[in-house]
Amino acid sequence: MVRKIAVTLDHKTVTDLDRWVREGRYPNRSRALQSAVDLLTEREKRSRLARELKKLDPIEEQGLAEEGIGDSSWPRF
Repeated sequence: MVRKIAVTLDHKTVTDLDRWVREGRYPNRSRALQSAVDLLTEREKRSRLARELKKLDPIEEQGLAEEGIGDSSWPRF
């Protein structure tokens, strides 16, 4: 579902948007802004993942990864 919203942008930003549309990089201002929001959303997801990964203890993770190595309960392939 697409929704219409109103935004207020400074002159330079509008000038850049119009230039990108004129150059054919985007079909219109809305698509340019949607692309920018999508980019920021993906960046936020990656940075959140990176923050969560930093919380992991590498030694503990290594121990968990090695748990069960040599355990005969695992099938041989």
